[in-house]
Amino acid sequence: MAEDILKNWERKSADNHKKYKQFLQRADKNKVLKTLPDLHDEAFSKIDCLKCANCCKNYSPRFKTPDVKRISKVLGLRESDFIEKYLRVDEDGDFVVNTTPCPFLGDDNFCSIYEDRPSDCRRFPYTDEDVIIKRKELTLKNSTFCPITYYVLEKLMEKK
Repeated sequence: MAEDILKNWERKSADNHKKYKQFLQRADKNKVLKTLPDLHDEAFSKIDCLKCANCCKNYSPRFKTPDVKRISKVLGLRESDFIEKYLRVDEDGDFVVNTTPCPFLGDDNFCSIYEDRPSDCRRFPYTDEDVIIKRKELTLKNSTFCPITYYVLEKLMEKK
């Protein structure tokens, strides 16, 4: 996290919440989508997720049926046992982990099921896809705890 843009990013993200919301509402979708791949790669080159892991410490991905099938098989559990041991149904009717931090997150911030992790985890923080514009509220929420989302939003706003 060497760059000045990342100094006190949590505070700056909170301070800029309103600006981000306005930007996302007015952003030229095609222009943003064209810029995202490079900004996504740039952010990941500057920020080490293993030093943060806020996503795994505080939130849960959705575990869709293919995720449940794959992960339970890898863990050698029946799907029903996997669900009973690790998951609950949230207010949206989705399976999510039943504890925080995620039960698969190690003390070293490594994921014990990384190769088989849920698709939401694979895609997070969605900074290289149209979710960043399509799901504005999710992007705003992610910017409060994910330095990569914050970084990408800041860089997008610089380019507007």
